[in-house]
Amino acid sequence: MSPVYPHDDAATARAVVDGSGALTEWNDGARRLLGWSADEVVGKPAAQLLADDEKATVSRQLRTSGMLTLRHRDGRPVSVWLLAHHRPTTADTPEHWLVVSPLEGHGARQPEDPLFHADVVQSPCAVALYDERLRLRRFNRPMADLIGIPEERLRGLRHSEIGGRPESVDTERYMHRVLTTGRGQDVRAYVPSGPEGRKNAWLARMAPITDENGRVRGVCLAVHDFTEQYLAQERLQLVNEASVRVGTTLDVTRTAQELADVCVPALADFVSVDLLDPADTGGDHAVGRLTAPVSLRRAAHRSVNPGNPEAVAKPGQVDVYPSPSPQADSLLAGHTIVASTETGDLAQWLSWDAVRLERIRQYGIHSTMSVPIQARGQTLGVAVLTRFRRPDGFTPDDVLLAEEITARAAVCIDNARRYSRERETALALQRSLLPRSLPRTAAVEAASRYLPAARAGVGGDWFDVIQLSGMRVAMVVGDVVGHGIQASATMGRLRTAVRTLADIDLAPDELLTHLDDLVARLSEEAGGDGSPGEVGATCLYAVYDPVSRRCTVARAGHPAPVMIPPGGPPQEVDLPPGPPLGLGGLPFESVDFALPEGTVLSLYTDGLIETRDRDVDASQALLCEALAAPSGSLEEMCDRVLHQLLPAGGALDDVALLLARTKGLPSSQVATWDIPADPALVAPIRKQVVAQLARWSLSEVAFTAELVVSELVTNAIRYGAHPIRLRLIHDETTLICEVSDTSHTAPHLRRARIFDEGGRGLLLVAQLTQRWGSRHTGDGKTIWAEITLADAM
Repeated sequence: MSPVYPHDDAATARAVVDGSGALTEWNDGARRLLGWSADEVVGKPAAQLLADDEKATVSRQLRTSGMLTLRHRDGRPVSVWLLAHHRPTTADTPEHWLVVSPLEGHGARQPEDPLFHADVVQSPCAVALYDERLRLRRFNRPMADLIGIPEERLRGLRHSEIGGRPESVDTERYMHRVLTTGRGQDVRAYVPSGPEGRKNAWLARMAPITDENGRVRGVCLAVHDFTEQYLAQERLQLVNEASVRVGTTLDVTRTAQELADVCVPALADFVSVDLLDPADTGGDHAVGRLTAPVSLRRAAHRSVNPGNPEAVAKPGQVDVYPSPSPQADSLLAGHTIVASTETGDLAQWLSWDAVRLERIRQYGIHSTMSVPIQARGQTLGVAVLTRFRRPDGFTPDDVLLAEEITARAAVCIDNARRYSRERETALALQRSLLPRSLPRTAAVEAASRYLPAARAGVGGDWFDVIQLSGMRVAMVVGDVVGHGIQASATMGRLRTAVRTLADIDLAPDELLTHLDDLVARLSEEAGGDGSPGEVGATCLYAVYDPVSRRCTVARAGHPAPVMIPPGGPPQEVDLPPGPPLGLGGLPFESVDFALPEGTVLSLYTDGLIETRDRDVDASQALLCEALAAPSGSLEEMCDRVLHQLLPAGGALDDVALLLARTKGLPSSQVATWDIPADPALVAPIRKQVVAQLARWSLSEVAFTAELVVSELVTNAIRYGAHPIRLRLIHDETTLICEVSDTSHTAPHLRRARIFDEGGRGLLLVAQLTQRWGSRHTGDGKTIWAEITLADAM
C-alpha cells in the first residue's frame, strides 16, 4: 500500500506481517519508534519484538486495535498503541496484517490553525479534518462512533492507514486532488463489512479548508451512509433483471430454472423450485383448497456450490411434503413463510425428514423462505430460498423482493403451461388427422416423417397416400398458413376434401381447382365485418400408375418434388409453380412424365428447406446430397434428410416429408381385350376371361369375375360409345376388372321394381365386389370393380 506522500512516510510507524507471523515490510517510522532497521527485522517473526511478558492475541476481525508493549532496540520496553488491519487472501495478495501507529499529532493545537477553528463537533454527519500532509487532525463524535476508536488514538494517521483498505487508498488520492486543486470532490465507496462480505455504501464528500488568505490548508471529509438507498437500488435492479431473464421461452422447466438462477446468489445461497403436477382432468391446476400432504415435482434448483450438493431431490423427481414442512405450510397458508434455526421452527419443520435435517446441519443452513408460486388465482408450486454462506437471515425487504420476482416468474410459468397444454391439444388433433400408417400398395413403397415446429407451435402441414382405382396411387403434401389449433383444424378439412376429390378420380389440376374454391370459401367464413379472413394453403398432388409407369403432378404454390431415378443423381421435377390455394380464378397445370421402376419421389413442405442459416438454394442442394447418399431403406433416408437439413434446436416451421419408391406392375399381370359392338359376343369374352384367370391360377374367383365382366361389358355395349375395352389387372391381393368406353355419361345404381326386366346389373356388381366406381378419362370413362383375392380364397 504505497502512501500518497512517500517523503512523509516516517510520520507513521507501519509494518506488514504475513500469514505465518513474519515481518515483510518495515518503514522508517517503525525504525523511529523502536530503533530497528528494516534489514534487522524483515523476514523474522514479529513476536520477537514483543516485550518478554507480553503476549499478542491474534484476531480474525477485519480491524483491531489496542495497547501493546514492544521491545526497543536498546532493550527498553515501549508501550505503543497499535491499529491492525487484517487482509484475507485474494487473487492478488496473500493473507497479511497491516499494523500502524501514529508518531505525530499529539501536540497542542495552534489558535491560528484553520483546522482548529473549523466547527465540526455539532455536525450530525461524520466529519474528519486532515492537514496539508493529509494526516488526521480532528474528527467529531459521529465519526468516532463510525470508526470505533477515539480521536486521540488516530490523530496523525493518514486516511489510508485508518481504513487500511484499497478503497481507503483511493479516497486518499481524491483528497490529495482536493488539496492540490482547491475544488471539492464527491466519491462513492462500497466497503465490505463483516465476514459475510456484505457491503456498506458510503458517500464521501471532500472540501478544501482554507485560511484567511485563501490558501488551502487541509481537507474536510464528510461521510454519509446511503446503504439503504444502495440496497433499494440493488433490489430494483434485481427485479428488472428478473423481468428480462425469466420467461425467455415457453418451456416450464426452463422458466423455473431461470427463476432459480436469478435468485442465486443475489438473494439466497440455494433455491429450489417445486411445481404441482397439472390435474389429470383437463390439464388445469388445482383451483380448490390444497390439503396436506402435497405432492410436488422438482422443476429446478440452483446453488452457489457447484453440483448443487445441498439438493435432496433431483429435477423431475416427485416428493410428498407433509405438514409441517416449509413447502406444504406456505402452500396451505397461501403466503410466504420464513423459518430459521435461531427461532427453532426450521428444525421443527424438517423433523419429518431426517435426510433434509442432516443436510441442513452439514451445510450450516440457518434460514429458509418459502414463497408460493401463484398466478391468475391458481397455485402452481413453491420456491424455497435458503441461506448458509450468508450469515444474515431474511429481512422483510428480502421477502417483498422474493415475492415480486416469484410473482413475475409465476405468470411466465403459467403462460408456459398454457402454451404447452394448447400445443399438446393441437398435436393430438393433428396426429388424429394425419395418417397413422401409410397403406401398402402395389404402386409404391412409402415412408414419411412429420415434425412440429420447435417454437412456433403446431401448424397445418399434412401428407397422405391414397389408393386409387386401377392399382394407381395418389400422393399429396400440403401446408396451411399459420400455426395452432385453427391451422390444424383447417388442415383436417383440406385433407378430407382431398380424399373425397381423389375418390372421384379427378385429375391433379382439376382436384387443385376444387380445393382452391374450398380454401376461398373457408377464408370467407373466417372473416368478419364483410372482410375475408386469412386462410391460405399450398398443396402438391401426384398420381402414379404402376401399369404405365407414368406420373401426373400439379402443384399450388408448393415446393416442387425431387426425383431420384435408379442409378442417377437427384433432380428437381420441373413443374409450373401454380398459385397458392385460396386466390381463386387462376388455372393449375399438370405435368405427365415417366417414372422408371425404383425411382424415389421426395415430397416435402417448405419447413424442410427454409432456415435462418442458409437460403433455399443451399437447402435444395443439401437435400439432393442427402437423398443421393446410399441407404438401405426409405426410413433411413428420411432420418438422414432430417438430420442433415434441420438445425439442432428443431425446425422453425412444421416439416412434412414423404418419400415414395415406385413399383412397376409386370405386363404378365395385365390382360386387355377390345370389345366388338355386338351383345352376342359377350359370351366368348367371358370364356376368354375364365381362361386368363386359369393361367393366373385365380380360378377360385372365376365365377365372380365372369359375372362382373358380363354385367360391365353388357352395360358398355348398350349405353356406352365405341370403342370399348376390357382390362384385367391383378396383384397378390386384388383382381381389378375395368371396362372403358368413349361416353362421358357416368353410371349409377337404381332400385329396380319387381316386374322390371333390367336395372339390377350394377347392384349385382356392388354386391359381388369389394368396391366399384367410375373415373373420367381424356376420351371417355372407365367403370371398374375390385375383387379381393384373400376373401375369395
